[in-house]
Amino acid sequence: MGISRAKRYRGALWTAAALLPAQLLLAGCRGGESEASPAGPAAATGSEPAAVTTRCRTSGLSASVGPGDAGAGQRAFSVALTNQSGKACFLRGYPGAAFTDAGGGQLGPDPERIPDAPAARVTLAPGESAWAALSYSNPELTDARTAVPETLLITPPDEHRPLSVRWEGGKVPVSGRTTLSVTAFTSRTGR
Repeated sequence: MGISRAKRYRGALWTAAALLPAQLLLAGCRGGESEASPAGPAAATGSEPAAVTTRCRTSGLSASVGPGDAGAGQRAFSVALTNQSGKACFLRGYPGAAFTDAGGGQLGPDPERIPDAPAARVTLAPGESAWAALSYSNPELTDARTAVPETLLITPPDEHRPLSVRWEGGKVPVSGRTTLSVTAFTSRTGR
């Protein structure tokens, strides 16, 4: 006998959430993970719900960005995707993220993925959110060239159409010695 698939999945999800630094638990690269859970779908037993097999689609999600945190030469922002579809769905992987100007042109590089913990499958009931962290070096400390974006485009894992969020976080680095990075989605904000 071994650990049930449901217990392994919950353990992996908790481990992934615990390993992510609290200030980095929100934000962007498009996920390329498969749709199946590494442990396979959990069997429905007793009061446990049946496994959700529908991947969250851009059309059923809304996006938002939380206030920024600064510390240790970094700025970090919480990025959330919320299930608006009316049915449970799941996300797995990294969001895509791109800062854009008023004309829709991309500002700065694509973010790098932070592989601190494996991407875990996050099931979202209607109205629930998944969180990722978008972070970058404080441009005032790196002498990077900066710009103030008009929007942040957030693309759900395994999707091609982004969601647009008005950017209110001020200047971002667009060139120079700086790194833009994102974490995989998790069900915990750490706040």
